[in-house]
Amino acid sequence: MQTLLPPTSYEYATVQQVRGATVQPATDVLAAEEPLEIRVGFGPLGQREYRTLAITMRTPGHDFELAAGFLLTEGLLTGPQDLQGILYCPDVSKDEERENVVRAELAPNVQPDLPRLERHFYTSSSCGVCGKTSIAAVHAAGCPRLPAGGLQVPIAVIHALPERQRQAQELFEQTGGLHAAALFSASGELLLLREDVGRHNALDKVIGAALLAGQLPLHQAVLLVSGRASFELVQKAAVAGIPVMAAVGAPSSLAVSAAHDFGLTLCGFVRQQRFNIYTHPERIG
Repeated sequence: MQTLLPPTSYEYATVQQVRGATVQPATDVLAAEEPLEIRVGFGPLGQREYRTLAITMRTPGHDFELAAGFLLTEGLLTGPQDLQGILYCPDVSKDEERENVVRAELAPNVQPDLPRLERHFYTSSSCGVCGKTSIAAVHAAGCPRLPAGGLQVPIAVIHALPERQRQAQELFEQTGGLHAAALFSASGELLLLREDVGRHNALDKVIGAALLAGQLPLHQAVLLVSGRASFELVQKAAVAGIPVMAAVGAPSSLAVSAAHDFGLTLCGFVRQQRFNIYTHPERIG
């Protein structure tokens, strides 16, 4: 299980630290936030086209996973067979900018939806892609309903997830400024964790890691996200085949509607030995 982020994931700042009435200089650790431009190459060999698909504000680290997860959950990929590779863009002049531009090379037989490509998404580290379409449109883009039954998760496991996630958040311990998404087994074993300034980025990194490792769909995994559960996070979990999703915070009304329609078990307010089950409670018990 890889959790470490590179040194570029954090920065140091000199601050004036106030403790009671005492003020003194100190060094603080900040979570890094930089733009990542995601480009795609597609078309037959010798006739490749290249487009910029998205710019997202993220914490540097696991950038290829972030790009892969984003492409999958946006419907440009159906599996690892659609992806030839991901690299930092070689035609960017400055080294410091090169690591903020990645290019995903789609398989020659994959023809992306050009009108979707021409919508130049700008995603922020807090809200993800804005202007989302309806739940029906997500289904139409290839997100099937999750199979009924299967995974069974004890109540005690759900109770234990936030503390297990927090103990594994190495960069959060230093900065206090990162969200996390983590995959667990039904018995509560931590399988994979990623941190980022954005909730949706952290989840894209988790899903991208599973995609690149050939582990999709994640029908035997439980997802825990820090913060609230939004429609976008539920949609990403459903695309990855995750049947049970838990959030430390509250779900939105659209997140609950989406979870119901996708066949996903959604838990919220998972903290202090309590939580609510909003949809498909049959998987918890």
